[in-house]
Amino acid sequence: MTKLPLEGIRVVSMTPIWAGPFGESQLADWGAEIIKVECLQYCPLGTRGPGPRHPKFIVDMVKGHFSAYLKEGYDEVNGRPWNRSCYFNPHGRNKLSCTMDIMRSKGREMFKRLIEVSDIFFESNTPHVMETLDLGYEVVSAWNPKIIMLRMPSFGLTGPFKYYRTLGAQLDSYVGGTTVRGYTDRDVSSNSTVYHADESAGMTSAFALLLALRQRRKTGRGMLIDIAQVETTIPQFGEIIMDYTMNGRVQRTHGNRDPFGAVQGCYRCLGEDRWVCITVRTDEEWKGLCRALGEPGWTKDTKFSDAVNRHRNHDELDKHIGEWTSQHGHFEVMYILQKEGVAAGPVEHPDDAYNDPQMKERGFFEELTHPETGTHLYPGLPYRMSRTPNSIRWQPPQLGEHNEYVYKQILGVSDEEYAELEREKHIGMDFVPGLEMGKYKLE
Repeated sequence: MTKLPLEGIRVVSMTPIWAGPFGESQLADWGAEIIKVECLQYCPLGTRGPGPRHPKFIVDMVKGHFSAYLKEGYDEVNGRPWNRSCYFNPHGRNKLSCTMDIMRSKGREMFKRLIEVSDIFFESNTPHVMETLDLGYEVVSAWNPKIIMLRMPSFGLTGPFKYYRTLGAQLDSYVGGTTVRGYTDRDVSSNSTVYHADESAGMTSAFALLLALRQRRKTGRGMLIDIAQVETTIPQFGEIIMDYTMNGRVQRTHGNRDPFGAVQGCYRCLGEDRWVCITVRTDEEWKGLCRALGEPGWTKDTKFSDAVNRHRNHDELDKHIGEWTSQHGHFEVMYILQKEGVAAGPVEHPDDAYNDPQMKERGFFEELTHPETGTHLYPGLPYRMSRTPNSIRWQPPQLGEHNEYVYKQILGVSDEEYAELEREKHIGMDFVPGLEMGKYKLE
């Protein structure tokens, strides 16, 4: 088997929800050993699902994307729904899970020993969490001077908002994303929730860690990386920021349209709730659209003679285009327009992605079998290397699944000491009974 580029790099992880785990998955896919340190006495917000357990009436009521978590046959006494989380599992592939309670002295000692033999400590909590645990960079770097510690709270480690709590929805609002998304006839309260900061911060964190590993190779010393999730998102609103900086304009919602060009829109197609997105930027593309539509008379109207007029008369233009697209399937529209050099793509339902011919041809989705969830297709690797063939190596870890490996092989714990740690509830595969999400509970 080909040696992966990050083999031999060990990452200790204490990242909740999405941003940190997404960043780690980029490293895990390419060989880094990611050890998720979890606690039987504490279930982080939303990380392994909406909560440790739910009563039967909630199970019967919940529909949608949490239904896998509360799947049919769920046993509220003996079930382990935290191993079925749709938050955790998609980016949990290729990772390991061990449990230890670092709030107690013996667990802290085990954690210290793990840091001493690791390369990276990755956490993405609010700053007060590490302060409460006394696990700042000064502490962990004293244990291991070569450790690279990446911290990724919402607003970074300095400034007046340092301790503010947010999720992706609040960060999207903070950077202005909620203001510029949506339809022109609705206010921002009608917009859907977007968690873009998680994605942008996750990818940024992986890149930053690769830089830090290279720098450590030169200097032999570790470092602290301070990433503010919000700051990874702001540059992606570049044209909006520059428009205000240079022109004093504050952009507002445009729906599916482009503020500077036409055609730009999402059009209804044949079938139930089927749509296609079409973009025309140049006169040449406009001619291609006209050819695809069969050169109807309205395309010769002076109202659509150039980009400026098409933009001014976009409402009428949309009606004409919509009449044509509604007679064709969304993939059919894409094929017809692409043949004429026009950018067009179908709006797929989530289940369509699994049957998409492009994704199938590239083998993007990979089949994994998980002991709790069964066999399913998982999103695969987002890029490939010509000389390093790669794929998902193993399924997302169950809570505490790799305790024996971490404690006995990495930390050298004896069988007797391991059994004692089990009795003290440092080691196990079940959260303690009565645990509430986000609250520490010592039995």
